Amino acid sequence: MSLVGKKFPNITVDAISEMGDNLRINVLEEATKNNQKVLLFWYPKDFTFVCPTELHAFQAALGEFKKRNTIVIGASCDTNEVHFAWLNTPKNNGGIEGVTYPILADTTRNLAAELGILDIEMEYDEAFDGELLVGSNVPYRATYLVDEEGKIFHESVNDMPLGRNVNEYLRLIDAYTHVQTKGEVCPANWEEGKEAMSADRKSTAEYLSLN
Repeated sequence: MSLVGKKFPNITVDAISEMGDNLRINVLEEATKNNQKVLLFWYPKDFTFVCPTELHAFQAALGEFKKRNTIVIGASCDTNEVHFAWLNTPKNNGGIEGVTYPILADTTRNLAAELGILDIEMEYDEAFDGELLVGSNVPYRATYLVDEEGKIFHESVNDMPLGRNVNEYLRLIDAYTHVQTKGEVCPANWEEGKEAMSADRKSTAEYLSLN
């Protein structure tokens, strides 16, 4: 079930900073108490292959997110200790040294389970005479954009092998901010600086006739 239009779950999770400080982060509070947008992205595991390319890509765009009053938070179900080891592994060795945003350590899987993004299923085991968990029990590449009131305005989930396009999240934040500030809606492929529309048939017809 989609969570778009709903409040982000009010769950506090362990996290770690680039300096190795153990934190407790509540995404809903980060948005509402600080009057800012939040981009939360989940990845399957530390010390894997596609994952570090994504973490570095979000780091490279951190200034653009900051311009848009948006903080970036990474997340997986690894421990803070594993996160810290990865943060201290050089980029040329598959590490994420240089990443400065916090990373959630959802080891309880409470938040990931509430979001419904874990790769799990149950199968009956004849020898055990009961159901056993199968699957990796790690999160898919899920991404959530949360507004200043704690409402989710975008969610997406990629399968494990598929890395994300960071620029698309910047575009979505620009579009949502335009809706918030201008009261207009944003058509297909809209980008900052392009013409938007009023939410009516006449405006849609005019836009289509010109594009």
